[in-house]
Amino acid sequence: MKAVILAGGLGTRLQPYTFFIPKPMLPLGNKPLLEHIIEWVTSGNSNSNGKIDHIILCVSYLHRTIEDYFEDGGRFGIKIDYARSDRPLATAGQLKTAEKFLDETFVCLYGDAVYEFDLDEMIHEHKSSKAFISMALLSYKTNLRYGFIDINDGKEGAGEKQQEKQRQRNRVIRWREKPEVRGLINIGCYVMEPEFLKLVPKSSAFGMDDAVRKALEQDRLVKGFKIESGFIDIGDKKSYLEAYKKYVKKLGKI
Repeated sequence: MKAVILAGGLGTRLQPYTFFIPKPMLPLGNKPLLEHIIEWVTSGNSNSNGKIDHIILCVSYLHRTIEDYFEDGGRFGIKIDYARSDRPLATAGQLKTAEKFLDETFVCLYGDAVYEFDLDEMIHEHKSSKAFISMALLSYKTNLRYGFIDINDGKEGAGEKQQEKQRQRNRVIRWREKPEVRGLINIGCYVMEPEFLKLVPKSSAFGMDDAVRKALEQDRLVKGFKIESGFIDIGDKKSYLEAYKKYVKKLGKI
């Protein structure tokens, strides 16, 4: 199988770290983030799914740094090709640049996270259900920063009860202080059929959310693969430093 890694973002939330280093090349422990991702995606060896040994890197911003480090993938025991764009194209737009390499089921990942879940199982479920797209989804909960106030916003009535209903309108009925919200979040790892790329316009900044909505509108089978752990986001400076400390700790004392 082939895997596409989207590694062309500007990394604006990680500036100034990303002024001279593309976000996927930021170090985690003793190697760049992108190398961790490549090692994870190529580590599976399921006979039913086939081993992923061909990576397509979608690059743009500071792409030479990535290309000079990974070259053709030979020293990592895999094949690496590059799909280049001269400007940021958002997630689905970046993926579109790799279209010429993709003619069968493939994996797509964002190049700004660490993944540690069972990818083989996700691929197996995708193929057995004959899904069009499968999305890895993480159970997530958070507390909102503000309290929510619930009011009675019923419309005014008619007749003799009208005055009482008007008096009750907008009456505060509950105060929920910093309520907890739970749900499933997209972590940027997909198994896809190549026909998905037909939903994405060429040379256009087009988000993955827009493309998946198109698939849903066409009543395509979009499956969720739920995980409880095995994902570290490297979205901003705080999360990057937390991940960096975790990987340095793994190395032990030097």
